[in-house]
Amino acid sequence: MKPAKPIYLDHAATTPTDPQVVEAMLPYFSEQYGNPSSAHRFGRQAENAIESAREKLAQLLNCGRSEIIFTGCGTESDNMALRGVAMQALAEGKRAHIFTAHTEHHAVSHTAEQLARLNLAEVTWLQPEPDGSITPQRLQAALSALRPEQVGLVSVMYANNEIGTIQPIAALAEVAHAYGALFHTDAVQAAGQLSLDVQALGVDMLALSAHKFYGPKGVGLLYLRRGIRLYSAQTGGAQENNQRAGTHNVPLIVGMARALELAYADLPARVAHYTRLRDRLIDGVLGRIEGAYLTGAEKARRLPNHASFAFTGVEANALLMHLDLSGIAASSGSACNTGNPKPSDVLLAIGLAPDLALSSLRLTVGKQNTDADIAYVLMTLPTAIERLRAVRQAQGLL
Repeated sequence: MKPAKPIYLDHAATTPTDPQVVEAMLPYFSEQYGNPSSAHRFGRQAENAIESAREKLAQLLNCGRSEIIFTGCGTESDNMALRGVAMQALAEGKRAHIFTAHTEHHAVSHTAEQLARLNLAEVTWLQPEPDGSITPQRLQAALSALRPEQVGLVSVMYANNEIGTIQPIAALAEVAHAYGALFHTDAVQAAGQLSLDVQALGVDMLALSAHKFYGPKGVGLLYLRRGIRLYSAQTGGAQENNQRAGTHNVPLIVGMARALELAYADLPARVAHYTRLRDRLIDGVLGRIEGAYLTGAEKARRLPNHASFAFTGVEANALLMHLDLSGIAASSGSACNTGNPKPSDVLLAIGLAPDLALSSLRLTVGKQNTDADIAYVLMTLPTAIERLRAVRQAQGLL
């Protein structure tokens, strides 16, 4: 029986804004609405709110306040890091050499491709393991190509948005630094599930986006280790230490800080809840559906809330439509590529055949999901796949 309320299992795409976050933001839309760059009391109120949020975020990331740069989203943060390093190197008469992988979010991989195409940087593509991980050994071998006159930048995401694989960031950063390279990580999917202690991780730059951890859309940050210079992302004002000109979005910045604070206040309980539901999904799907494969890393090395699969004889868009009509909201991978008929770069990079890559399903649980939700999915999904395979067989496609 179809659930009375749709079951949302696409938390890797976005999360609902927590009511406590909305409450924290509201005064800055209509009461304390000053421009934080203004000298009068309204401006000072707004500036104080921003700096309070910055302090809170710095504590959660274990860094200095001046090392937090506010941005509009995770994609902007990633672009700021890669483009900023490449352009700063050119400004100093050098050339950047970027080491990254096709398993990265397009905010990184497409940016690296563009920089190489425009001859603004050299790019070396790292080969991932079949589970999507980048090993320190592979990175070390690649970094041997870094020349003394180049500025090295390694960019490896903390956890993969499509397949859930968690990378050994601290070990990779250590290798990068041994070769004199900077290390950037896209931590957008990891926030609210894994530690963001930048000192323990050893990273030089780290990107976040608030809407992935029950905060508002349209705001993110870049952690930039003190002493590292980036070429300014945009000009027109002195905001964010001259790194990002433009009027601050005060309500969203306040909301992001509150959301991350809430996420880490109950992290152990939240992770336990995610993991239990995720494991039920993984075990149930693999145990009930023939021709089902888990994509990405094993349970111990994947995000607590993340389950991703590929199915033989199934087309992902048809499966998603069937699930949606059955009251289940899911995804075939990155929400940034929804509707793209081409196989995922990530799945191809880890060795999946194109037809299998086109059958991917991502189910990502959230704090409001229940055991009943998972039970309904495990009842509905096998039937949906059986019907879709029967249709393809009747069409002579199997």
